[in-house]
Amino acid sequence: MKIRRAHIRKPPQKRVNTRRVQIKVPTREELKKGIYIIPSMFTCGNMTFGFLSVLASIRGHFIPAAWFLIGALACDIIDGRIARMTNTTSMFGMELDSLSDLVSFGIAPAMMMYMLVLNTMGKIGIAIAVLYVLCCALRLARFNVLAHTGEVHKHFVGLPTPASAGVIISFVLSYQLLAPEGYNLNFKTIPVLMELMPVFFRVMPIVIVVLSFLMVSNVPYMSFKKLKLSKVRTIELLAVLIVLVILIVIFPQNTIFIIFAIYAISGLLIYISRIFFRRKKAPDKAEQNDM
Repeated sequence: MKIRRAHIRKPPQKRVNTRRVQIKVPTREELKKGIYIIPSMFTCGNMTFGFLSVLASIRGHFIPAAWFLIGALACDIIDGRIARMTNTTSMFGMELDSLSDLVSFGIAPAMMMYMLVLNTMGKIGIAIAVLYVLCCALRLARFNVLAHTGEVHKHFVGLPTPASAGVIISFVLSYQLLAPEGYNLNFKTIPVLMELMPVFFRVMPIVIVVLSFLMVSNVPYMSFKKLKLSKVRTIELLAVLIVLVILIVIFPQNTIFIIFAIYAISGLLIYISRIFFRRKKAPDKAEQNDM
C-alpha cells in the first residue's frame, strides 16, 4: 500500500507592505528654477533706476536721468557677478534680468534720446526711438534662447544692450557739460572731444539707428563675464588698467564715452576684418586647387 503524505495547510500570512515611501528631493536643475534673493535684489535695483531715468527724462532732467542709468549699469554688473560667484544663476534670474535690461537699457535710453534729440524730427524721431526699443527686445530674446541651449560662447553675438545704452548715456553726460549749469560739477573735460560734441549731437539719430542694428546683428563682441582679475596677468594689462582709472578720475564723462564708443566700434572692425581675410584666402585656395 502506498502511504499518501498529508499536506498541512499553513494559515495565510498577512502581507506586510514593504514599499518605501519615496521622498522627492529636488534636483539641482529644479533648484535652479527658484528665486535667489541677493542677485534678484540688484536686478530689481537695475529696473528701478531705469524707471527713475524715464521719469527724469520726461521732466527734462537729462543729467540725473543719465546718472540713474549709470546706477542701473552698476546693478547689472553686480547681480551677474554675485550670481556667478555664488553659483546662484537661475532661470528666474535670467528672465528678470532681461526684463530689467529692457527697461533700463532699451526704454529709458530711447526716451532720453527722444526728449533730447528726436522730438524735433516728428514721426521719424518716434520711429527711430521705437526701432531702438524693438531691437533691444530682440537682442535680449535671442540672448535668452542661446543661453537655454547650453552652448558656451566666448563672445557676445551682437552688441550687448548695456554697451549700446552706455554710448547714449556717456554722450548725454559729456554733451551736457557744454551747458553753463554743467560746470557746477567741476568736472574736467577733454577739449578735442568737447569740440566734436555738437557734431555728435547732429548725427545722433544716425548713431541710434546704427546701434539698433548692431544689437540684432551677428557681429561678435568681447565678453568680460569670465574675466578673472585674480589670475596672473601681464604687466601691460596692469598699466592699461591704471591709465584707464586715472583718466576716469580726471575726465569721468569723456573717458566713459570714449570707452563705450571704442567697444561699439571694435566688434564692427573685427567683423569686417574677418570678412576681408576670408575673401583674401578664398582666391589663394582656388589657385592651389588649379595647380
